[in-house]
Amino acid sequence: MTEMKSTKDRILQTLLENPKSTIQDLADSVGINAISVRHHLTNLLASGVVLSEEERHGVGRPRLVYSLTEEGLEQFPTRYYRFANRLLDYIKGTIPDKQVKKIFDDMAQGLTVGVRPKTNSMMMDQRLNFLMEILSKEGFGVEWERSGDQYLIHERTCPYFQIGQKHPEVCMFDQTIISNILNIPVEKIECVLSGDAMCTYIVPAQPTEVN
Repeated sequence: MTEMKSTKDRILQTLLENPKSTIQDLADSVGINAISVRHHLTNLLASGVVLSEEERHGVGRPRLVYSLTEEGLEQFPTRYYRFANRLLDYIKGTIPDKQVKKIFDDMAQGLTVGVRPKTNSMMMDQRLNFLMEILSKEGFGVEWERSGDQYLIHERTCPYFQIGQKHPEVCMFDQTIISNILNIPVEKIECVLSGDAMCTYIVPAQPTEVN
């Protein structure tokens, strides 16, 4: 029988998967009221496994969002965060920056090479929906919208946020996936690593071929 996770563990798991969550985000995800979440966060902040920061969200006052600290990430058996950072530190200290970027590009190319033929006959809306499926499987929380003569792709959650704070090169991974599946270069206009609420890419409505 699988052991039931405590409320604290479920909050930590949610923050692992969705950094920069608000109290209401956590309440909705864990299934308890906001007052209880606030109580647990007070203890988690005091123990150093969670941090809070202000985030601007449209007009009005900034809101408080919560993420795991490095110590908080180490609560999980995989210890992926520390290992990934050490691995990337080693790679970046061993080979030139150009080759590091090529590694991320090749990884993204390998993920999309098999699906490109499927998307060639799709309309842009269909490609965008297909892209959402691919990125969701990789752990991204994605949505898109039509805005005038262009499309906007919003990544509201990113599985690589914690690693990206030290190694922003990882952002090339999803950007290459997006460009390959849509068959068009995309431009990032917002990034969580720059303090924005989400990562946003802009896509022209009329696609051109990616070489």
